[in-house]
Amino acid sequence: MVKQVTKKGLQWFQDARFGMFIHWGLYSLIGRGEWVMHNEKIPVPEYEKLLPQFNPVQFNADEWIQLAVDAGQKYLVITSRHHDGFSMYDTALSDYKITNTPFQRDPLAELADACAKNDGIKLGFYVSLLDWHHPAYRFREENGLAWDDYIGFLHGQVHELCSDYGEICAFWFDGDWPRQSLSEENAYFAAGGSFEYEKIYGIIRDLQPDAVIHNNRHDQPLPGEDVQGFEQDLPGDNTAGFNTTKIYDMPIEVCMTINDNWGIHFDDHNHKSTQRLVNNLVRSASMGGNYLLNVGPTAQGSILPEHARRLRQIGAWLKNHGESVYGTRQGVIPSSRQTVSTHKDGVHYIHILQYLSDCIRLEGVPPSINSAELLNEAKTLATQSKDGKLEICIAPELRNPYDTVVVLR
Repeated sequence: MVKQVTKKGLQWFQDARFGMFIHWGLYSLIGRGEWVMHNEKIPVPEYEKLLPQFNPVQFNADEWIQLAVDAGQKYLVITSRHHDGFSMYDTALSDYKITNTPFQRDPLAELADACAKNDGIKLGFYVSLLDWHHPAYRFREENGLAWDDYIGFLHGQVHELCSDYGEICAFWFDGDWPRQSLSEENAYFAAGGSFEYEKIYGIIRDLQPDAVIHNNRHDQPLPGEDVQGFEQDLPGDNTAGFNTTKIYDMPIEVCMTINDNWGIHFDDHNHKSTQRLVNNLVRSASMGGNYLLNVGPTAQGSILPEHARRLRQIGAWLKNHGESVYGTRQGVIPSSRQTVSTHKDGVHYIHILQYLSDCIRLEGVPPSINSAELLNEAKTLATQSKDGKLEICIAPELRNPYDTVVVLR
């Protein structure tokens, strides 16, 4: 039986609540998203021509970590290898890697060093299970390779990431779903092949016992997986079309983009407002979930100014309201169109996300509650009971434009 993450590792993950997702690779040069190789059917030899062009001289690990600190984020998850098969670190298992570009450096090692200097931020790795470049990934008898060749490569990379980059807080796997959705890649799976998760997870448990394992399979987590994930949707929703709406009794992580793409897309200017991003963060927390918010850096190694600005605005809100997010657990006061709640140590935090009127009415408030105040404002609010609900009125000048937080004690 595969071991689970340690209690220490799981508690840290649930307390962290907010992280930065980073999709960055050769596809950043093309600027049409991380799936461009597949979507535009770019042949491997043509795609490989991007290697000598990739030179992200603007990349600065300390600046990225400082941005995460400014945003109030507690961890990063960065693509070590995406579906295009290009490794963003100095792997010994492939020549198809960033250290064989003009850049020559290992950005994951630099990020690990930057995290080690800042004990408020931890590092996690995204690992693609599928690989459009590796000749053994797609089952072809004529290529002279067996599925075991790919499994050895995949497991070997996980071992490298566990061994060479210090403390890792999370492993984020992606790409198991082709057996359901991409029929041209199903040949081996139809024959009964697998990624041998028990062995992969065993490597992680042996070398990084505090790291949580998240597998983005859009289904019930398997033994050894610590987190139920939701992609581009809050728990219980399925607007993206591939999330299960069933919520299992385990930690949750919601991953979302700031605009519409994970990897940078030059034509995507549909950036979500800071208010919406804060609302997504607290709605995730109210359901017991972390919020992993993505940035897609440029091929030069910089994070878009629009994204950096929004992240810092979220961080400014968290500086005054973080008590209602970090270390909290799922709210016990029912959510409504206007509000969600979190709780910690017997204190309930009501997040008012929109105002339909000057007063809010809360159902299901524990009878022991005897005071209401604005978080960090030392402002006691008048309350009264109406029709079995707790009514709280908040004057317009006391409201926060992103999320007004009321503390019930």
